[in-house]
Amino acid sequence: MTFSDVDETLIRVKSMFRFLDFYLARRGEPADTYDRLVGEMRRGADRGLPRQEINRRYYRYYAGEEAKQLAAVGREWYAHETEHGLYVPAVRRALAGHREAGEPIVLVSGSFFACLDPIAEATGADWAIGTRPVIRRGRLTGEVVVPMIGATKGRAAHAAAAVRGADLAACTAYGDHISDLDLLRAVGHPVVVGADPALNAHAERAGWRRLPAGDDESELAELETV
Repeated sequence: MTFSDVDETLIRVKSMFRFLDFYLARRGEPADTYDRLVGEMRRGADRGLPRQEINRRYYRYYAGEEAKQLAAVGREWYAHETEHGLYVPAVRRALAGHREAGEPIVLVSGSFFACLDPIAEATGADWAIGTRPVIRRGRLTGEVVVPMIGATKGRAAHAAAAVRGADLAACTAYGDHISDLDLLRAVGHPVVVGADPALNAHAERAGWRRLPAGDDESELAELETV
């Protein structure tokens, strides 16, 4: 079984924010609405709010929205993003290799179904475990069950492996940020993507494999010196 974070690991961008920008424009909101909402979250982060709380605040912006409409716009968003090179090449190739070897692919992300479902379909992932918004009568309430952030990703990997009967010591996981550390520690073959200093320092000490986040494979040589 192979696990992969999504934002800035499998894809180049932060899907939640790119989708929010796309969705607000699609809904006809003023151009400054996105900047205002993201500014609110950034100010919360600057005040030291945990990433889990920032994640919860994000989903409150969708309170009252129809789940089906969000899913439909998610497919439009995905089509738009793929026109501009959405994926991290090294990771998409790696996941394709795992899939060809018959390993189930599980995406683990703080993002949600509108973004994750089309990505999972396009990459042949068997399962996408994201932050799950609470839906009542077809509409999002603005609340979530549990933010899929930090240690929760590691717990999700343990649960998924138990359901599938997989040995985590034989599993691989990909992540780009120090918040992915619990996910990476859960498996026997962790892979660090990109140049996050804290995560790369841990990877160097632990002897973990590393992959570039850009197009140029020579970036890997730079990572070796981090």
